[in-house]
Amino acid sequence: MGSLMLLDTASLYYRAFYGMPETVTAPDGTPVNAIRGLLDAIARLVRDRSPERLVACLDADWRPAFRVSAIPSYKAHRAEPDGTEQTPPGLAVQVPLITQVLTAAGIAMAEHEGYEADDIIATLADRARTPVEVVTGDRDLFQLVDDDRQIRILYTIRGLAKLEPVTESEVEKKYDIPGKAYADFAVLRGDPSDGLPGVPGIGEKTAATLIRAFGSIDGIQKALDLGHGGFPPGTRKKLEAARDYLDVAPSVVITARGVPLPDDIDGRLPARPPDQEELTEIGVALGLGSSLTRFRAAVTERGDS
Repeated sequence: MGSLMLLDTASLYYRAFYGMPETVTAPDGTPVNAIRGLLDAIARLVRDRSPERLVACLDADWRPAFRVSAIPSYKAHRAEPDGTEQTPPGLAVQVPLITQVLTAAGIAMAEHEGYEADDIIATLADRARTPVEVVTGDRDLFQLVDDDRQIRILYTIRGLAKLEPVTESEVEKKYDIPGKAYADFAVLRGDPSDGLPGVPGIGEKTAATLIRAFGSIDGIQKALDLGHGGFPPGTRKKLEAARDYLDVAPSVVITARGVPLPDDIDGRLPARPPDQEELTEIGVALGLGSSLTRFRAAVTERGDS
């Protein structure tokens, strides 16, 4: 059966933006480095991986209220005073243009108010009945790997030039934990880039030891309640002191898998541009040149038009 490819679109265009100089511009001087880099990346992915379907997943809400209410520090350091996400001006101007180009190309996109792209990806992966490849630079999505269901991550490293396939066995090898236990491990370890404090004094190695011993956050809490042994020296007090955090952090770290998305998100390739001429006109106006040519040839019908 053909595979489903899910794009963590913001993750990809951020890497494209930083991977190409801002001197790559449209005729009117608007930077288009993120747009061109993203188109090149999608074209390469489709050529190399041959997915049957592809969906670009988006953040309708980059900092959902249900996560902020649980942990107020969640992404707080990345918020502007008006609540929007801090974004380099040269990229901010390109984000709506990226949506415009993908829409004109007939690429399926998915988002839902109140959720991040991670939740959209998790929901679509959970629904899938075919192999799934998730393309992202966000290790939070390692929690989705499932060897039985053939769900794996293509993790972007060094910009967009290299992809590292991540499966349950790779998670186990890298972190020394069961392959499906990444989310619980991440709760303990924390992630400063997302404003997740983790359990103070519990680093990556100790977090892995705890997950191997107790299996999950729930298992750790039950062992604490029952007074069980088996905790590494000094960790019981640290975990007891962090009980309030442990109660709420899983709801922040674990992706939502029941986002009420439409049932008709298809994403079948080759994509069908609603209007080939409009796509051409957008390409000329933005100076997308060979990037759009390669993208059309790889991804859309009549790519040579």
